[in-house]
Amino acid sequence: MIKRFLTVIMMIMASHLFALGTAETADFNWQDASWEEILEEADGTEVSFHMWGGDSAINEWIEGYVAEELKKRYNVTLNMVPMNALLFVDRLLAEKEAGRTGGSIDLMWINGENFKRTKEAEALLGPFAHKLPNFNNYVDPETAKYDSGYPTNGYEVPYGQAQFVFEYDSAADHGWLPESFASLPQWVRENPGMFTYPEPSDFTGSAFIRQVFIAITGGSQQYLEGWDPELYEKNAPLLWEYLNDIAPYLWQRGRSYPRELSVLDSMFERGEVAINMNFTQANAQSRIIEGRYPETVRTFVMEEGTISNSHFTAIAFNAPNPAGALVLSNLLLDPAVQASKNDPANWGDFTVLDMEKLSPQDRARFDAIDLGEATLSPDELKAAAVQEIPSEYLEALQNDWFIHVLEK
Repeated sequence: MIKRFLTVIMMIMASHLFALGTAETADFNWQDASWEEILEEADGTEVSFHMWGGDSAINEWIEGYVAEELKKRYNVTLNMVPMNALLFVDRLLAEKEAGRTGGSIDLMWINGENFKRTKEAEALLGPFAHKLPNFNNYVDPETAKYDSGYPTNGYEVPYGQAQFVFEYDSAADHGWLPESFASLPQWVRENPGMFTYPEPSDFTGSAFIRQVFIAITGGSQQYLEGWDPELYEKNAPLLWEYLNDIAPYLWQRGRSYPRELSVLDSMFERGEVAINMNFTQANAQSRIIEGRYPETVRTFVMEEGTISNSHFTAIAFNAPNPAGALVLSNLLLDPAVQASKNDPANWGDFTVLDMEKLSPQDRARFDAIDLGEATLSPDELKAAAVQEIPSEYLEALQNDWFIHVLEK
């Protein structure tokens, strides 16, 4: 706790120094400006993009392709700031509490509970979605109304579609493949030490326990009307029982868990565990292309379904370069950029664009993408998709896991 407090204080001091040279750009009246005026204001500036930096392929795509397109099209320089979302959200909230008008963050990749925290703290700029030509032209606004059950109200826009999948090597011999969360405990017992999941402080670890929670308590529909403490208190013990029952048969007998997905990725690559997991549907194919996975790796989903949700970009309330943030957020919704992101050779993150709104030429970009043998078909994924549950459940599950599982 002390370490995190000191980190936040250092962030505030750093952001104050940064703001001394950039605060004047935040005075731009973007609300009343035309898109042409926004482009003119952004011309020649630098924009920061604070985002999770735990995947090398994503980082390379942002720092390479996106940065080049942003510079070429709009003469804006991209400064990618890879950081755990919790840290830059804490920084932003600290700046808000301190009344810092010239901040250190422009655009952010956030969603779920982090969006809810920043929105309720009035730490976001907006609403801004209606200002983006690509949002207006290519995105179905109905798909952008909610983030984990919380209304977006135009304060963030989607830029990627994620779905939870498992990965395994089809050439490895581990008996049989679990097809459901009901059968996973038996597989784990028959393959001791070959399965684990990241701590829920990691995005993918949180998704895993949430996925189990949904599957073993009767599906997500019962949670979609909002936070119900009585329902949570009734159903959460089922999750703790499930996870504690398999814990003795996990990697390191459940005494510890990978702190983040990158650690589990490395374990899977070395063969220390037999099953990996990811919230990018084409991640396995991307790793095959990179040479990190053997060509025999495939993905699968459980028969109870798989969480599907969007990830978003939002702008800090005190962004030093709001015009640049708007331009970058808009660029990320460009059909050519979305198609590049969708390609497993680059990232494999699925698009949020409405295909019916695209020109034949732009639709052809997506039709030409080879998702690879390791990626489940869009139809298979769509059939297995289950809706994300409200962020209050997510926060409760993440926090309570440490009490009821790790410390048990």
